[in-house]
Amino acid sequence: MPGGSMHWPFFTPYKLYGQVDYIYGFPALEAGNGFTSAQGVMNVAESLGYVAYLWLVWRFGRATEEVEGRGAPSFKLVGWFGEARSIGGAEAGLAVLIAFTTSALTFSKTLLYWLNEYFSGFANIGQNDALSLIFLWIIPNGLWMVFPAYMIYVFGQELLEALAIASGEPMSTASVGNILAIKNE
Repeated sequence: MPGGSMHWPFFTPYKLYGQVDYIYGFPALEAGNGFTSAQGVMNVAESLGYVAYLWLVWRFGRATEEVEGRGAPSFKLVGWFGEARSIGGAEAGLAVLIAFTTSALTFSKTLLYWLNEYFSGFANIGQNDALSLIFLWIIPNGLWMVFPAYMIYVFGQELLEALAIASGEPMSTASVGNILAIKNE
């Protein structure tokens, strides 16, 4: 918070966000609202999940020349950070499970945050004009749903494919669309 020991130089831009969204500002702090602290604890859990996933891929994965897997970025697009790595075995299963679960946590927590605003009559963001709301709240917070939703889809497909392979089912049926389709037998 402004005036705190860590405000400068680390959290100076946060002052603006605390004015845009009161749940992160003085109004929530002064009201003793515990949502912000509870969300902070969940943020730590999310961060640990993402770090665990990255550690598993880095520790047990091997660098490959070609891009493998759904959603894998092109090396040309993201450079060294997008180095293609391939991981297999139990470590791969654990990595995908952690990434899927953590992405679902991020998505669900953000959805809860949006629903909390809606059902409270926009108590924490209702003071904003439309332009500020769009560029300083909707777009930044929307990204915390868009990217995790994509990750849920990608890692969910990986889990379905692995389960199909383990059950001896043909690979072509290991997709959400095929599993959810009603089959006439």
